[in-house]
Amino acid sequence: MSIPDLTHATRDADAALGALIDAVRPLPADAGSAPSSLPGWTLGHVLAHVANVAAALARQAEYAARGEKVAPYDGGKAGRDAAIEAGSVRTTAEHVEALTAARGRLAAAWPDPADRDAWSAPVAYRDGVLADALLAWWREARIHAVDATAGLGDRAIGYDSWDDAFRAHLRDFLAVRLPGPQDGGDAAAVELVGDPHDVAAWLAGREPRGAVSAARDGVAVPLPELGPWPSAAAPTR
Repeated sequence: MSIPDLTHATRDADAALGALIDAVRPLPADAGSAPSSLPGWTLGHVLAHVANVAAALARQAEYAARGEKVAPYDGGKAGRDAAIEAGSVRTTAEHVEALTAARGRLAAAWPDPADRDAWSAPVAYRDGVLADALLAWWREARIHAVDATAGLGDRAIGYDSWDDAFRAHLRDFLAVRLPGPQDGGDAAAVELVGDPHDVAAWLAGREPRGAVSAARDGVAVPLPELGPWPSAAAPTR
């Protein structure tokens, strides 16, 4: 498994959030009520989730800097879901304000990328270390920037915004969604075929722009059924 560069992950996640803010800012005040590409969620739900998860992961960094651990969300998953519902009804200006505030909080919370001790500090998120929280934010920012702006025409942020480093990280992280020997399959022998952006999108449970197929020893086989997102407590979106 490749180890992502934390400096790049920090900068690219911030760029994704900045691009999302810029794409949303000119929208009508009630744009949040429009349906999103995620089933059951409006654009407002997606934007509220991005702002909330940014704050949750910034909090992981803030507590880690004090040698403490705290749950990402007050009230667990129920608290997370309630906060998304409450934030989903914001006006566009309020969404932009919340996203901008979260961006500033993250910038202040992340330690210097060269501070190995700080990035190795334990956090409650996934019972991991702070670097895990950063990588989670990188995934959230890049994936949801595409989700939120789908259908916005020239303002849409596409899969082409996922660079080589992000796609490699996403494929490493999501490889557990493919069936392995314990599932009666042989994931190592199955090759996913398609544009790298489309393969990464498919692994993330998104609709790829182009075709994704599978092959074993050069022979086409059906695409495997994806397993759950790699966390017992992971959100469904």
